[in-house]
Amino acid sequence: QVHLVESGGGLVQSGGSLRLSCAASEVSLDHYAIGWFRQAPGKEREGVSCISSGDRSSYSAESVKGRFTISRDSAKNAVYLQMNSLKPEDTAVYYCATDLLPVSDCMHNLPPTQFEYWGQGTLVTVSE
Repeated sequence: QVHLVESGGGLVQSGGSLRLSCAASEVSLDHYAIGWFRQAPGKEREGVSCISSGDRSSYSAESVKGRFTISRDSAKNAVYLQMNSLKPEDTAVYYCATDLLPVSDCMHNLPPTQFEYWGQGTLVTVSE
């Protein structure tokens, strides 16, 4: 079992930046694939970005390529989502998730079904 905690959300103006953090205390996130997802009101949860176990590969949705970057911080046992050039359409609750599998790649289009363990989410609101 793992308890994931997201933080870093908030209100930002269009064009601004935020860095979201995903932390855990029970396991080392270094060993596992981590995905970031978001869910806007009235919409389905969608995959945003992912880093595989062993950092062999990563994935970013087309809508965020060139703007969002996923990275690990081993010392803090955290995974970050750096979000730049934010747009109002980025407004959503953002979640991190993992599968706790020792070997795991990011699936094409990053379906939420890939991951079993989820945090509670952090709200990002981008104003015009």
